[in-house]
Amino acid sequence: MRLIHRHISLGWIALAMLAGAGPTAIAPVQAQSLLPPDLFTAPIDPAAPTAVEAEELVFDSVRNIITARGDVVVRVSGYVIAGNELVYRRESGEMDVVGNVRVTDPSGNVSESATLSLTGGLKRTVLDSMTITARDGSRVTADSADFDQELRSILLNAEYAPCGECVGKDGRRIGWSISAAKVVQNGEDGSTSFEQPVLSLLGVPVAWLPYLWLPDLSDTALGRLPMPNFAYSEQMGLKAEVPVTVYSTRMTDIILTPTLVSRQGFLLGAEWVQRFDQGSFRIKASGLYQMDKDAFTFPDARQDWRGAVQADGSFRPVPDWTLGFAYAAFSDSAYFKDYQLSPRRAAVNEVYATHLTADTYIDARLQQFNLLGDSTDQSRDQQGLALPNLRVERTFQLAPGAGQVEVEARMLGIYRARENSTLYNGTRYDLGYAGTRMHGMAQASWQNQWIVGGAVVTPFAGLRIDAANYERGTGQVFNPASMPPADGTLFGATPIAALDVRYPLVARSPGMTHLVEPIAQIVYRGASSLQPGITNEDSQSVVFDDTNLFSYNRFTGIDRQETGLRLNVGGRYLASLDDGNYLELVGGQSFQLAGTNVFADSNRQQAGVGSGLEDAASYAVLGAYGMLGDAFRFGGKVQLDSDDFSLARAGLGVSYRHDGWTGAINYRYAEAVPEAGNPKDLHEMGAELTLPIDEYWSVSGNYYWDIAGNTWLQAGGGVVYNDGYLNMAANLTGTGPTHRNDNDLRATVTFRLMAPAGFEAGYSGAVPVSNWLN
Repeated sequence: MRLIHRHISLGWIALAMLAGAGPTAIAPVQAQSLLPPDLFTAPIDPAAPTAVEAEELVFDSVRNIITARGDVVVRVSGYVIAGNELVYRRESGEMDVVGNVRVTDPSGNVSESATLSLTGGLKRTVLDSMTITARDGSRVTADSADFDQELRSILLNAEYAPCGECVGKDGRRIGWSISAAKVVQNGEDGSTSFEQPVLSLLGVPVAWLPYLWLPDLSDTALGRLPMPNFAYSEQMGLKAEVPVTVYSTRMTDIILTPTLVSRQGFLLGAEWVQRFDQGSFRIKASGLYQMDKDAFTFPDARQDWRGAVQADGSFRPVPDWTLGFAYAAFSDSAYFKDYQLSPRRAAVNEVYATHLTADTYIDARLQQFNLLGDSTDQSRDQQGLALPNLRVERTFQLAPGAGQVEVEARMLGIYRARENSTLYNGTRYDLGYAGTRMHGMAQASWQNQWIVGGAVVTPFAGLRIDAANYERGTGQVFNPASMPPADGTLFGATPIAALDVRYPLVARSPGMTHLVEPIAQIVYRGASSLQPGITNEDSQSVVFDDTNLFSYNRFTGIDRQETGLRLNVGGRYLASLDDGNYLELVGGQSFQLAGTNVFADSNRQQAGVGSGLEDAASYAVLGAYGMLGDAFRFGGKVQLDSDDFSLARAGLGVSYRHDGWTGAINYRYAEAVPEAGNPKDLHEMGAELTLPIDEYWSVSGNYYWDIAGNTWLQAGGGVVYNDGYLNMAANLTGTGPTHRNDNDLRATVTFRLMAPAGFEAGYSGAVPVSNWLN
């Protein structure tokens, strides 16, 4: 058997592979070459750190030899030994450095030879007091180590620290570490067990367990490590959740989550995670018997037993394809909210298949949407089932100079048991109708790009075909004010033609490049029906700004589309500085030249109302973005009514970040459009500021003012510690009378452990404290 491990910097595996020493006698180091006579008489520093670095580790269990290869460097007792290979023959106890050996002693003497044998004290130090430093800076140390024939690494008094020595620039301890009296790492399945593990923060032990088992010590496994959770609410009281991994291997995790809830009793959760080479699935169940069910006002929550079962999984049976599912069943929709449990994917029950390559995208789903929170049976019946939700996209590159062809197909079937309509400020919104509807759309288009006299000309031609059917639900009693469309079938064909013309002009000045690009688009869509989907399920929101100014269709779904002849004009300016700073402006206007303007078409979803596209001449839009001095960033959007030059909508943000100092000023304005659900002007402004008070400590605050309501909107502040490995924060935020969540005082606590490779685990949660002050 021959095991090859690359990149010794992986820490635990590397430490294990180089560790299997038998007893050796203490003896002077012997060199198999002519060396300076005083090479090893230089003073030895026993406190000097020991480290072994190599590109590759090989364990040959047949010959019982461990080999470290490629740029091997051994640092021990002040000596630095470099060579091509480090060979340890476990049977004989011989340890040799082979090939281009170079030895530097503590006095700076340098010796070179073909081979070097390590014996006695130096060999013992290499094997028993090792420090493995990974490329990301993390470090593993152990007083002693052994590697047995069952591929188990046994480390005594071991410690893992992602921050290396965990000492900051000012000499203070930083970060976190895990130490244990004994660590056993199984090379067959990658699992690791800890005896008496201790978690230390800033060098101070803060948590201890008698035993801990992990599937492995990769970032993925550490990210799965369950963390304690604490929360509070008036209805449930104080919640203390302590997950325990009762069984864990590389393929399987079984986690029990006992939770004490001071007002409601004992909540128990159990989770089974099963991994495969091609995917994984997860099943989780939780529940409790409520000691005080009358603490809740929502009727469905006032029952003795409450709980939920959640399951989800994803698999990759063949390359480029992913299959998956998610399902949740619960006693009531408010269970997750009331006990502050993660709903995970409980909002959607679905099965799906997804195919993704460089030129093809296929996504097919069957979906049931669960309305979570304090929702009644009636409101849950208003949620639709998507049977199916299908999307296909494919791009074909034609011969050079011939352009490309894109094919897109969508199918959306919706079944809804009860109509979903509401009356807000005197305006009715029909969000969905009871019954069954099916809408399929297919579109094929061609486009190419030509350079004509310095202008970039992009012609576009396409054809869209729609087929839709709608049947009202049987036995339904409909609200006369929101009567659905009549049963029917619709077929439609929409020819599409467009021409995009841009004339980029580039100028160069000292330290800066300027780009000015006038843009004009003319788009024709000869739709045979203004409502290709009969009902409107996925095209109810339209926002017009600089991001879709030059778009051929601004509806995000397939149930509605633009019609007629439309002209989009505007331009782009970019000033790019050689030091990376920049300024970008994008602006323009859209004009309906002929045909029906669907944004002005009356509809009970109020789609297009207040978008700025209802008139023949749309609002003018402008977007501005930039970065200056590597510290200032800004962005802004403006919608301007070109008839009277009044401001319809605006947003502006300016931020500063440098040497721990951060600040931001934000401004928002939106004029009142009652039909769009905005009965009064939205007008607010606020600022945020973070001040460093120490190398890793900072304080922050924010304050927002409702200009239209002439009252404060939100205020808050807190303190943060972040050294790159350990993040702790506490914040307090209050809201004013005109806030969406008015008169709420909330405390937020954050605790996170981090590592350079991207691992992050911890907790961040908010606790309402308004009731504590009453």
